[in-house]
Amino acid sequence: MKVRSGRTVRDLRRENRTAVLQRLYFDGPLSRFSLGPATGLSSGSVSNVVSELVAEGLVEEAGSVDSAGGRPRTLLRVSARSGYMIGVDIGETRVRVELFDLALTELARVERPLATGGPRRVDRYDVGVVVGHLREGITEVLGEAGIAPDRLLGVGIGVPGIVARTAEDGAVVHGQTIGWDAVPLERLLRESRLLPESVPYYIDNGAKTLGQAEMWFGAGRGAQSAAVVLFGSGVGACVVGDDTGPARAVEWGHLTVRVRGRRCRCGAQGCLEAYAGAEALLQRWAEAGGRPPAGADEETALTAMLAAAYPEPDEAGSGPEPDATALAVLEETAEYLGAGFSDLINLFQPERILVGGWAGLQLGRRFLDSVTAHATSYALAYPAARVRIDLGTLGPDAVTVGAAILPLADFFARGGRPEETEPVEPDPAWRAALRERSAQ
Repeated sequence: MKVRSGRTVRDLRRENRTAVLQRLYFDGPLSRFSLGPATGLSSGSVSNVVSELVAEGLVEEAGSVDSAGGRPRTLLRVSARSGYMIGVDIGETRVRVELFDLALTELARVERPLATGGPRRVDRYDVGVVVGHLREGITEVLGEAGIAPDRLLGVGIGVPGIVARTAEDGAVVHGQTIGWDAVPLERLLRESRLLPESVPYYIDNGAKTLGQAEMWFGAGRGAQSAAVVLFGSGVGACVVGDDTGPARAVEWGHLTVRVRGRRCRCGAQGCLEAYAGAEALLQRWAEAGGRPPAGADEETALTAMLAAAYPEPDEAGSGPEPDATALAVLEETAEYLGAGFSDLINLFQPERILVGGWAGLQLGRRFLDSVTAHATSYALAYPAARVRIDLGTLGPDAVTVGAAILPLADFFARGGRPEETEPVEPDPAWRAALRERSAQ
């Protein structure tokens, strides 16, 4: 049965369930009385939806609160153990797998390092090795927490690259900077039969999952629009229209900031990533005469570079002189980043720009003010005066949290129900008649 808007009664019920679940999740615990104004639903609709959700174990009581002159009102919240999600970050130096309950409490974690040896960086991203890490990690976190695979709402995976989707393979990853050319990641995971067919995989760009996490739970909450940038070995970004809406990944790291400039790992010249990513930053330091620690991974080497450029004073207030070479490279990098931020400001006019990722958090604590000053000087005055540039607040693990949000967001969109196949309605008689005529 359809209502006048074209939506079915089933659609309306699902939307009502979604509204109640989301408000309880983000603003709960709430009483039935408070849910009416918060969702815009009538008291009868709220009562019916809440009764369904409680009966299904998705919502539970969470104490009571006094009312004005009446009986205490029962508070309700989403039941944290009514479902579980796995978030995965296929990162620059490691694969991280985390298991969460519905309240995003971490229940188990596994990390697998990606080898840094070999003459070419892409060696560490051998598809078979990465898929093996995923299979082992997912199995390990489920076993450690004692959660049956069929209790999962889904597995979200953040990847470094563009994600396309095909009917045959599902999510396909185009990761030019890591040597992945149309890798059918979803099909490879499905073929391993690691999880029941009923458990979906949600594979998306890592910067997008970072942005989703910061907008839902971090520094982006309440913003009408934001650009969230991810700094690791490389550079990425996503743009979000509002704090609960879907993010959109943009290949910001491959904007050209210098014509015929440094060769980027994507193969082009002059990309922002060729100057501002941690890998390129350390290369530039070494080329300028700096001495990155021999054999150290990128995170350790970047920490050493920052310590050399910004030495900590001793108790007497004195200390070693700053490493002039490291400081000069970092100051130049701040200007490149400022120019890159100005592109985001001019193109999208966001309310906020948020900086995340392990390298972004390290760098931002040192020279975010300098980057902001450069961004303001390069951007158009009107949008530049209305943007706020901040560090993300969820730390270096935000990509896995954001990846776990992917199945959670879909769960909410379905009103907390398993994915259903829509019934196929017969074609109208006129369509069947025209089809017969065209076949003659």
